[in-house]
Amino acid sequence: QVQLVESGGGLVQPGGSLRLSCAASGFSFSRPVMSWYRQAPGKERELVAVIFSTGGVTNYADSVKGRFTISRDNAKNTVYLQMNNLKPEDTAVYYCKARSGPYDYWGQGTQVTVSS
Repeated sequence: QVQLVESGGGLVQPGGSLRLSCAASGFSFSRPVMSWYRQAPGKERELVAVIFSTGGVTNYADSVKGRFTISRDNAKNTVYLQMNNLKPEDTAVYYCKARSGPYDYWGQGTQVTVSS
């Protein structure tokens, strides 16, 4: 069974940092395209970052560019999101998504709260 498990969320002060992890298992394809999304209450879910299979190609939302870094460790079947200089507007539930073949799979999400 396909499973994505996010971890690393929590409460952090503005300007602080967090690293999110997403452990993937059960995929038919060993190197799915991985993405991070986030959704705040009352807002549309938005794409934060994408990393392709080799890890050599990444894309970021303008709102996080220069502050967030997506990476992956294929040997560990894990994707990361390093978040630096966090702002209150980064507060959201962050979701890991994997595209394996024609299908998308989602994790349960992890809460990130940026507040003083």
